[in-house]
Amino acid sequence: MGPWEQIVFAWAWMLMGLLSGVVLGLGFHNAGFMGGYDGWRRRLARLGHIAFFGTGLLNLFAALTWRGFELHAAWMAPAAWLLVIGAVSMPTVCFLCAWRKPLRHLFPVPVLTLVGGVGLMLYVLLTSYPGDTP
Repeated sequence: MGPWEQIVFAWAWMLMGLLSGVVLGLGFHNAGFMGGYDGWRRRLARLGHIAFFGTGLLNLFAALTWRGFELHAAWMAPAAWLLVIGAVSMPTVCFLCAWRKPLRHLFPVPVLTLVGGVGLMLYVLLTSYPGDTP
């Protein structure tokens, strides 16, 4: 995966955030929708909706960093894949948890992939620092 594909994915993920908001908004008028505002199901569904935007932004920033600094490190593609896997799995796990509470044990999957992707990005940036060379 290259930075261009990651940018396209990020914008597609923003669209998914908007569309999931539309679906959730259909029940917004009902105070008891999905167990009420403070209910587990509704909180996790809202978290899944917002996760589309947050993980989409992570992917967008990573791709723009990759392109903007012209980073060609061997770790960039694996970092991009980890961020995409984390982006797909985070809202998925949130919505699954809203459906069945015991599935909350799946949260390490998106968390570890996102932490790994961001960690690799930081590693690449720190090891690619050009210093004060002219």
